[in-house]
Amino acid sequence: MKQRPEPLPTYDAAVAIDALAHVLSTLKGAAEVRAFLEDLCTPTELEAMGDRWRVVPELLKGTPYREIHEHTKVSTTTIGRVARCLELGAGGYRAAAKRLGLSRNSH
Repeated sequence: MKQRPEPLPTYDAAVAIDALAHVLSTLKGAAEVRAFLEDLCTPTELEAMGDRWRVVPELLKGTPYREIHEHTKVSTTTIGRVARCLELGAGGYRAAAKRLGLSRNSH
């Protein structure tokens, strides 16, 4: 991903992320969210986010990383990062999975 010459100050980045979260929360339905994401993100960014979300249900079922990789072709590095977010992250993956009624393992 393209880097800024200097990162935004933490406060400005937090404000921008909060604004983005607010905009997403106002969209109605998957079609509007998809259109917004297609305008906001590059195809590569969308593919990466889709890959991350695709492995969440498998990780929640306790599927081994190698099996997830064989089934999805998502790298084991990405799978590991998603697993760490499920364990130690902000809770977004788990909240979305719960909202969708996806099964969980004992984590």
